[in-house]
Amino acid sequence: MDEATGRGRATLVEGDVEFDGRDAALLRTIARTGSVARASADLGRSRARALSRIDALEAAFGDLVERHRGGSGGGGSRLTDRGSRILGRYDRLSAALEATAGVPETVLAGTVEAVDGELAAVETALGAVWGLHEGLAVGDRVQVRIGADAVTVRAAGDDGEPTATSERNRRRGRVEGVDRGETVHAVRIRVENVDRDETVHTVRALVTDGSAERLGIRSGTDVWISWKATATRLVGGVERGE
Repeated sequence: MDEATGRGRATLVEGDVEFDGRDAALLRTIARTGSVARASADLGRSRARALSRIDALEAAFGDLVERHRGGSGGGGSRLTDRGSRILGRYDRLSAALEATAGVPETVLAGTVEAVDGELAAVETALGAVWGLHEGLAVGDRVQVRIGADAVTVRAAGDDGEPTATSERNRRRGRVEGVDRGETVHAVRIRVENVDRDETVHTVRALVTDGSAERLGIRSGTDVWISWKATATRLVGGVERGE
């Protein structure tokens, strides 16, 4: 299981499915109320959407919620042992990240080359990077800011580039250094420009101790990194040459 973070929140990743704070709140409320329906009502969500989300999570993480239909003893729901473990893992990751002060950022300068609704593609030293924007136009100079807590690190095995992920931004790189903390490590990854086939920039990522061990993170390790466009900030008003 990959353990990463979204912007300002912990995230557990399994395949293409992310378990985040909304999912943790759902499981925690089911455990407290003993019912998916009551948990949904408490959280202001529809029962149908909550059940659909549980199904999606269970397809990736395994059985999380044990559900019983009504009868002589009444219906109800409770977390499975696996559900409790996933929730505990998420809570420990959240606590570790909150204790990590001053989350580092990767900052790139670039020029907007395309705008698609709330998202824009920026030509940078890493090639085209997608991010959120407000009022930018093609040709604007911007800063691209990627929080280390938004970057997911995956092993670069023999199966090539990871496919079918929801992140628009994916790059191959090599670990050039690890600043080790007690439970969360700051990893420096030298990344390729996919358009020019060059290694040109260092991207920073936060990785939990367990994930670093599982992925074999150390200097010289080849990895894939990815981050969502929605976790990438584009800051306008940058002059040429900055």
